[in-house]
This record gives sequence, C-alpha cells and structure tokens, in this order.
Amino acid sequence: MGRTSDAGEKILAAGRSLFEARGYSALGVAEICKAAGVPKGSFYYFYASKEALALAVVDAHWADQRREWTRILSGGTAGAQPLDRLRQLFEETEAGQHAVQQGCGTVLGCLFGNLSLEMSHRTEAVRARLQEIFDAQVEMVAAVIDEARERGDVTVNDPREAARSVVAQLEGQVMFAKLYNNTGRLSPLWGNCLALLGARTA
Repeated sequence: MGRTSDAGEKILAAGRSLFEARGYSALGVAEICKAAGVPKGSFYYFYASKEALALAVVDAHWADQRREWTRILSGGTAGAQPLDRLRQLFEETEAGQHAVQQGCGTVLGCLFGNLSLEMSHRTEAVRARLQEIFDAQVEMVAAVIDEARERGDVTVNDPREAARSVVAQLEGQVMFAKLYNNTGRLSPLWGNCLALLGARTA
C-alpha cells in the first residue's frame, strides 16, 4: 500500500510540475509517467484521465496557495493592518515569481491563470473548479478590504467588487510578467492597488 500511494504522489507531483512549466495540451500521459518514474499503467490506477489529474493538480496547488493567502491576509504578521497585509500578498507574489525565474530561467506565471486561458473552453469540470478558486480568492481579499474600509483607510463602496478588481489586476500583471519574462512587471502593482481602492493612507 505504501508503494502504491507513493506512485500516486509521484504522478501528482510530476503532473503539477509539468502543467506549471508547459501547460496541459502539450503533455501526454506517457510523458507524465516518465517524469514520475512510474509505469504508464499506474496512471489509470489513480486517475481516470489526464483531466482528472489536472483537477487533482489544481486542488493540490490551491490547498498550498490558500494556506499561504490565509497566513498573510489573516494577519500572520502580528499587528499588521489590513493594507499592510494586502501589500504583503503582492510582495510575496512577486518574490515567488522571481524565485521561480531564478530557478528555471523563466517566469512561469500563475497555474490557475494559465489553465484558465488554455482550458476554460475545453473542459467544464476544470473551468468550474477554477471559477470556484478565483471566487474564493476574491472573498479572501474582500474581507481585508472591508476591514480597511471600516477603519477609513479606503473609500470603495463595494469591497467585493473592489476585491474582484484587485485579484484581476494581480492575475493580469502576473500574466504580463510571464509574457515579458520580467518580474519587474509586478512592481507597480501595489501603487495601482492603492489607487484602485481609493486609499487614504500610503
């Protein structure tokens, strides 16, 4: 049972790495299994299809990202004010993209954004799951904006719609960073976010 479980984890890890680096369409099951170091027959023991693996990869990636976003946005830094927490999210996003670029030579962008562009018109299951994830991101950011609004730090009337714009801006700038292979594209994000929120404090 241990070896069986280990094979499943290897397939998941290989799929995640390959989807992040190369996308979905260019990959076949045989290549994923080769990268995982497991026989091709093992794949279908764990996953009914490549789409099923993609959903598992998305869930695993979101579990990790949600944990990080919760740490940052719930006030992981003791006493951090709402806007400080939001700024930390932007800074850690830029740092994460830069670290990946340093490691592999290229900006990979956001797995969720990349798959949204590639797969939203191909598979309803993946599209629906990505929608749920982006909606969850919006809700997490909206809670912080609402807190900032109650403190008088921002002037937006609708925290949820403002959060949708913030998440869209973050996602779009990450996409530009990937397109230009330049994490510097993320640097103006925080100033743009303050303007978007009508922030009263810098």
